[in-house]
Amino acid sequence: MVDNYSDEYLREILAEVNSIAVVGASLKPQRDSYKVIKTLIDHGYKVIPVNPNEIGKNILGRYFFRDLNSINEPVDMVDVFRSNDAVLRVTEEAIKIGAKVLWTQLDIINEEAANLAEKAGLKVVMNRCPKIELAKPY
Repeated sequence: MVDNYSDEYLREILAEVNSIAVVGASLKPQRDSYKVIKTLIDHGYKVIPVNPNEIGKNILGRYFFRDLNSINEPVDMVDVFRSNDAVLRVTEEAIKIGAKVLWTQLDIINEEAANLAEKAGLKVVMNRCPKIELAKPY
């Protein structure tokens, strides 16, 4: 199972990364992706929202990118708010841009994408939420 991670592994990832691209970011404050972006910003991460439907708009002062390939700066972690079926394509882009971590949100698991990312040297977290992990009292 790809979603059995130690607290230490998750803590280590969250301590190592600085920039996080959030794929499937939403402008709607009631959506989970919006809440996660706010939490990540509050914890000092550089957040890069990715959603082709929101180009030209910004969320909490950060402008949207069409896809991972259009980001013109290093991305440490890719946090995915997309369907299981979309994760493989996002993983291929994450590998191409040199991301270090592939993280998928709750209920998003794609074994093929996890295997591909791990073979390419990325750390993988699936079916977890960084907002929840950051709230844990370690």
